This record gives sequence, C-alpha cells and structure tokens, in this order.
Amino acid sequence: MHYQSTRSATHAIAPKTFMQILLGGLMEDGGLAMPLSYPQFSADELSALRGMNYRELAFAVLSKFADDIPADDLRSIINRTYTPEVYCNVRPGSNAQDITPLTTLEPGLHLLELSNGPTLAFKDMAMQLLGNLFEYALAKTGQQLNILGATSGDTGSSAEYAMRGKHGVRVFMLSPHGKMSRFQTAQMFSLQDPNIFNLAVRGVFDDCQDIVKAVSNDHAFKAAHSIGTVNSINWARVAAQVVYYFKGYFAATTSNDQRVSFSVPSGNFGNVCAGHIARMMGLPIRKLIVATNENDVLDEFFRTGVYRPRATAETLHTSSPSMDISKASNFERFIFDLCERDAAKVAALWSQVDQGRPFDLTGDVFAKVPQYGFVSGRSTHADRLNTIRAVYEKYKLMVDTHTADGVKVGLEHREQGVPMIVLETAQAAKFDETIHEALGCAPWRPASFDGLEALPQRFEVVDVSADQVKNFIHTHA
Repeated sequence: MHYQSTRSATHAIAPKTFMQILLGGLMEDGGLAMPLSYPQFSADELSALRGMNYRELAFAVLSKFADDIPADDLRSIINRTYTPEVYCNVRPGSNAQDITPLTTLEPGLHLLELSNGPTLAFKDMAMQLLGNLFEYALAKTGQQLNILGATSGDTGSSAEYAMRGKHGVRVFMLSPHGKMSRFQTAQMFSLQDPNIFNLAVRGVFDDCQDIVKAVSNDHAFKAAHSIGTVNSINWARVAAQVVYYFKGYFAATTSNDQRVSFSVPSGNFGNVCAGHIARMMGLPIRKLIVATNENDVLDEFFRTGVYRPRATAETLHTSSPSMDISKASNFERFIFDLCERDAAKVAALWSQVDQGRPFDLTGDVFAKVPQYGFVSGRSTHADRLNTIRAVYEKYKLMVDTHTADGVKVGLEHREQGVPMIVLETAQAAKFDETIHEALGCAPWRPASFDGLEALPQRFEVVDVSADQVKNFIHTHA
C-alpha cells in the first residue's frame, strides 16, 4: 500500500509507504496522506470478519494499510494495544472483553462504546495504537521524535497517556487556554512526566491547529527537530478508527445483506472520515450522519455545498468543547474523493481556506455527495440538555455532551428498518458541569479518576505564535 498527497499529483511527489508517512504527519506540500486506492473487502471476506474479536478484526483491517510492517510485528503491536486491561473503564454492566461494547437502547438504536480507554474518550482507540507504532518505528531507526499536537479537549490527553514513558518520544501539546472542561484540563495538566509538555494558547482550537500546521510546513525546523504529529491529520490515526466501524456493524447486524447508519459527533471530521473510508472499503453503510454543535461549518457544507471556515472570533465556546472547531482539517480527505482525486483542485480550494476564504462546490461536484451517504445536522446547548435528560429517563444511561449531539441529530435521520449506531465520544464524567445542569446530579466516574481535578497542574501559557512555540520546542526538545 502506497500513499499520495491530497495536494499533489503522484508524479510530483513520489508515493510513500505506511512506515514512511507514520512519523511525519503532513506531506511535503502541506497536504494529507491518502492511499492510492482503497483496499476492498469482498462479500466472502466480510463474512469471514464477522466472527472475529477486536484484535483479529484490527489486524485484518490494518494489515491492508500497513503492509510494509511484517505481519507478526503488526499482530504483536495490535495484541498489546487492544486488551481489556487497557480498555477497562467500562460502565457497570458492560463487558471490557469486547473492547468496544455495543449498548442497545431499543431495537434498531445502538450506542457504540468507544470511551473505555485510559482517558475516557474515543481518541484512545487510535492513540494507544499510535503510541505503540511510534515506539516500534523509532526502535527500528534509532530516531527521536518530538510530537507537536493540538487539542480541543480529548486528543491531548489521549496522546499524552499513550506516549507516557515511550522511549525517544516527547510531546508538545497545544490547547485553547481556559476552553476545555475541568476534567479534560486536569487530565492533561496534572501529568508530571518529563516527556510531556502542555502549552495553553491564548486563543481557540483553530489557532492551535494553525500553529501545528505552520510548524509542520517549516520543513527545515521540522527536520532539525524531528517533528511528528498525533492529530488526525496523521493517517495512522484515521486508519485505526476504521476498525471500530467494522466492529459496530457486525455487532448490530446478523447478515452482511443488512445496512446500518452511523451518527458521528463531528468537529475535525477525523472520526466520520474513518466511516467514509470503511464505506469505501465495502462496509454496508447507508448513511454517515455528521452531527455538529453550534460551530456548524460542516453542517452548513452538507446542506448548501459552501465550506465557510469561521474566523477565530466567530468560533463559539460550547458545552461540547471538543467540537468547537471551525476548520475541519480531515475534511480535505473527503473533498479529495468528492473531487475525484483532483489534487490540483484540492490544493486550489485549500489555498482559499488558508487565506480565510470559503469555497463553493454547488453544482456537479456537490450533487455527488449523496452517493457517499453523508447527511448532517446541528445541536445546541438546549438540545444537549434535553437529549441528556431524555436518554437518562428513557434508558437509564448517562451520555456526555458530544454523544448527546450525536443522538439528537441521528434520530432526525433515523429510517425504519435501518439500524442506527451512535458513536460514543466520551464518558459523561468528563463534562460533569453540564451533566449536573441537565440531571441535577454528578455523573458516574471510574474510581481511578476520583480527585483528579485537585491534583497539581503543570503547563505554560503562550501567545498565538508559531515562533513562540518553535522557541519552546527548541529549548526543551
């Protein structure tokens, strides 16, 4: 399997292997890595996958993307990653052996539990694998790696917990100062590991993400300081997330003749992009439902065909803060497919985005969206509170604010006879302020997180400045 950039034709930048793109993040031209073609699962292969456990299924899917890693090595990495001991933070009544248990709310309506890992967020599903892949790659080459990432809430803690103690790895994580939940902030800033550095940026998530891209596009600095990324611009992150779409599909169906729809809380488009890839590989998905919060850039596109990233001042601080994003970096991967892999067109579109300008695909291009199964909707704080109450009253289950967005928008697109799977984004404990507002009580949390918010915190506050961040990395790398 070889990979190309979303912004350059294959004759301009030579295709690369999985191991060649693993540590780098962005391609040389600022584009994102994409497989030259999607591997396919035939009907017979899908039938063979149906009875597999999570580790077996992960190997079957990921071996198609990472075929330059010896099979025994890849299997070992996967088997060390997806264990009940790592994904042990299950709700009472769930089975940790399943890794991603499927909770049936009512016939045809399901919740796929993705938040049983070390940080109670779905990001752990990919990040734990990425940490082990990085360690494997660095051991092979003898290199060091300085990871630069941006987070709106969950990516940061998942990355830091995955990289703690990893030999040859340091993490520099940017987050918007004062705009995460108390739980999310404490998860990150309470870590005292010497290879973890938290930088609180005086801005919003999009500022953090822009700094990461600016540093990554400074090729001399990137090479001199061995800069890599764990954000979902890293292809390995997205590939790992493809696996649980297969797992959820098989858990919710009895036959490969059935189709399902997935409702996916969406900010940076990485999670739902993995669903798009699973669908392109042959998984019988009817709809991919993009559920946004008040920062509804993606919903606006899927309704109108116009992609209009907001200015920093327009990005709203909401009660589902991990989705407070107005520039969805993974959206470029879908647009690459929608534009029939015309890299020059994608480069021109993102040149407009980088200048703060929208692009308009209404017409023949936007008319192709339905063939990819995408629909969308938005949710507000009031919707969130109502959905959290309704789910708790009807099903005796607490859901977090982002998952509530997924439930609300998913139900708007539910179809008779088509199973609906809502992807759980995080556990309710990460957003106790809003849960208390909705239900008047504190959410359940695993005992290991008691007293988290009271732990000492270690972080640096920085300006919205790529140069300031570069200087920090230079000093501490």
